[in-house]
Amino acid sequence: MTETEEWRDAARCRDGSAALVDLFFSEQLDDIARAKQFCRGCEVREQCLTAALERREPWGVWGGELFANGKVLAQKRRRGRPPKVAPPLLLSPVIRVQDVLEQRQTA
Repeated sequence: MTETEEWRDAARCRDGSAALVDLFFSEQLDDIARAKQFCRGCEVREQCLTAALERREPWGVWGGELFANGKVLAQKRRRGRPPKVAPPLLLSPVIRVQDVLEQRQTA
């Protein structure tokens, strides 16, 4: 582990037994929600998220966000066919996680 990764020792999910691996890499929507909730109380959440973005994590929950193909997903779609009626357009602006992290670092 490099100096830049020392934060991992303080991660809430680091229990030494790897018991939480299935939760953080699950395909089940309820597991994903629980993993995100677990991250909310972690003191190194931002470092975890930043590192995952830099590494372009292929999948899993990192820093309280769901990753797929190196990018943060807003939400995971349920299995099966999508509904025939299109969902309503988002009325709120899209905020990039990387932009928020950079703003916090400069503030």
